[in-house]
Amino acid sequence: MTEQKIGVVGIPGKWSTEAIADALEARTGFRLVIDMAEVSLDLGSGALLYRGQDLCQLDGLVIKKISEVYSTHALDRLEMLRVAEARGVRIYSRPEAILRLMDRLACTVTLANAGLPMPPTTITEDEATAWQAVQSYGSAVFKPLFSTKARGMCVISADDNDAKAQIAAFKADNPVMYVQAKRELSGQDLGMVFLGGAYLCTYARVKQDESSWNTTILAGGTYADYEPDAALIDLGLRAQAPFDLSFTTVDIALTETGPIVFEVSAFGGYRGVKEGCGLDAAALVADHVLAGGNA
Repeated sequence: MTEQKIGVVGIPGKWSTEAIADALEARTGFRLVIDMAEVSLDLGSGALLYRGQDLCQLDGLVIKKISEVYSTHALDRLEMLRVAEARGVRIYSRPEAILRLMDRLACTVTLANAGLPMPPTTITEDEATAWQAVQSYGSAVFKPLFSTKARGMCVISADDNDAKAQIAAFKADNPVMYVQAKRELSGQDLGMVFLGGAYLCTYARVKQDESSWNTTILAGGTYADYEPDAALIDLGLRAQAPFDLSFTTVDIALTETGPIVFEVSAFGGYRGVKEGCGLDAAALVADHVLAGGNA
């Protein structure tokens, strides 16, 4: 058993947060789950305090979740953690790497610049341009820039009588509109998992509710194992490479015109790895961290 002190940034009581904390405690005898809502930064002393513990004195941190939901506020929490990193604390994944993924547009631009195949996408603040995109695509998914598991997303079709009103309603909450062509997913999409930049496994999210437009678990989807071919694994490797994350999942869909990449996850899916691939992601991550693997 090592004496390293590794804290877990996450949501206390949530399964994935507690799973990685359990795995680290079993290997080190040390357990600390950190709720960023209670963390204070004193720039004068350089202390990053959580319930009396200076996080800058730890050997490492694993970021499992930075907040319950993605938001600009979550970016501020990551900036605070950069202070601990600057003082020598190893952080998995590095805050700057996660910062590049929290905003959906930042992720999309990075993937597009890397030449990855993606659905046709329009970014605009203009309602008329958004309507033109919907007409061009036939049907489009409108996505908030900060969201996970399809929260806040909606599908708007060119033949909807109130399409323009729907666009206006979306824009009221999302001044910068992310409009992506809706693609037929054949009832499933894939989560391709990487640890330290190396391929680990792939699981499928399978739609169970035929009335749902997406495959997310929140919409009733289930996990299943999936065996990709070498070309598909190579696509996933190329998609995750620009982000340099210690643990991540690449969302891929198989369409009539070939595979497309939707996004790269800032935190990865422990439950998908367990239920879809039959692997213990928390244990694998803990071993990677304690072995001094790539942050």
